[in-house]
Amino acid sequence: MISVKGVDTRGMQHCETTALGVLLRHQGIDLSEPMLFGLGSGLSFIYWDSKNMGFPFLGGRVKPFVLTRNLAAGLGLDLQVQETTSPRRAWQNVAASLGADRPVGLQLDSYHLEYFSSKVHFGGHVVAMYGYDDQYAHLVDTDQQGGAVSTSLTSLARARAARGPMAAKHRSFTLTVSRNPPSLSSRIVPAITACAEAFLDPPIANLGHRGIEKAGKRVRTWLQRTDAPQRDLPQAALLMEKAGTGGALFRNLYRDFLGECTQLLDSSHLRTGHRLYTEAATLWTEAAALIAKAGESGDAQCLAQASTVLCELSRLERAAMEALSRLGE
Repeated sequence: MISVKGVDTRGMQHCETTALGVLLRHQGIDLSEPMLFGLGSGLSFIYWDSKNMGFPFLGGRVKPFVLTRNLAAGLGLDLQVQETTSPRRAWQNVAASLGADRPVGLQLDSYHLEYFSSKVHFGGHVVAMYGYDDQYAHLVDTDQQGGAVSTSLTSLARARAARGPMAAKHRSFTLTVSRNPPSLSSRIVPAITACAEAFLDPPIANLGHRGIEKAGKRVRTWLQRTDAPQRDLPQAALLMEKAGTGGALFRNLYRDFLGECTQLLDSSHLRTGHRLYTEAATLWTEAAALIAKAGESGDAQCLAQASTVLCELSRLERAAMEALSRLGE
C-alpha cells in the first residue's frame, strides 16, 4: 500500500476547492474554502441551452480547472499539470507523485466513482488522491460525498478515461509553494477585480450579469421546455443549492470570501460588494425554491416569481461587481 504521510483529508463543499485545500495544506498553507474560491476568481454565471440539451443549464462558476490555474498564478505556486491519452502513462504519472510523498489532484468523470451518490456524467469533477493499494484508490472528495473515500482502481481508470463535455485527458496535477510567496492581502484586489471585469463585460449574452438577465427571461418557459417538469425543475434547483456549490449557486462562498477580505482590507467598495452579495445569496436560494416548487406543483406563477427574482439578481450583482471593480483605483 502507498499512502502519502500527513494528509489532512477534510472535505469541503465544492470539489475543486476541496482538492486544492488538500494539496495546499500538505504544503503548509491552510486557507478557508471561501478564500480559495475567491483568490481563484471562481465566481461567474452561465445560462446554457441548445437543441441537443434535455434541459437548460445554470452554472455559477468559471470553467473546471480555471480556478486552479488562477489560484496558482495569483499565489505564485508551481502548478505541474500532466495529460495523456495513454491510461498506462496516466497511472504512472499519479503513482510517481504518490511515491514521492505528494498528494495529486485528478480531473475525471464523477459518474464512474463507486461512492458517488448521484450518477450523473460530469467530466469536470476534481478529487485529491493520497494513496492506493492492490484494489482501491484512496481519495478526498467533498463533504457531501464522504470526505475521505475509496473507489476501485478499475472505476478510477474509467472515470479518468471518460470523454465528453468538460472532460480532460487523464489530467493530474500537483502544487508546490514557492520560497517567497506573495502576501495574501496583496493578491485579494487583483483576484476580485479580475473576477468583476469578466462578469461585467462578458463576450456573449449567456454569461455574467447578462446571462442572469437572460435566465430571468427564459425561466418563465421552463414548464413547457420539458416533458418531465417534476423531475427537471427540482433537479435544476438542486444543482443550484446543493450540488457542490456551497449554496446559492456559489454566492454563499463568494459572500464569505468578501467577508474575510473586509477583515484584511479597509475599503468602502469591498464592504458594498459584501453587502450586495449577502443580499444576492439569499435571493438565489429563493429563486431555487421557486423553481423547485414550480416543478412539483406545475404552477407557472412560481416561475414568474423566479423570473422577477433573477432579473433583480442581474441588477444586484452588476452593482456589486461595479463596486468591486473599483477596488484597484
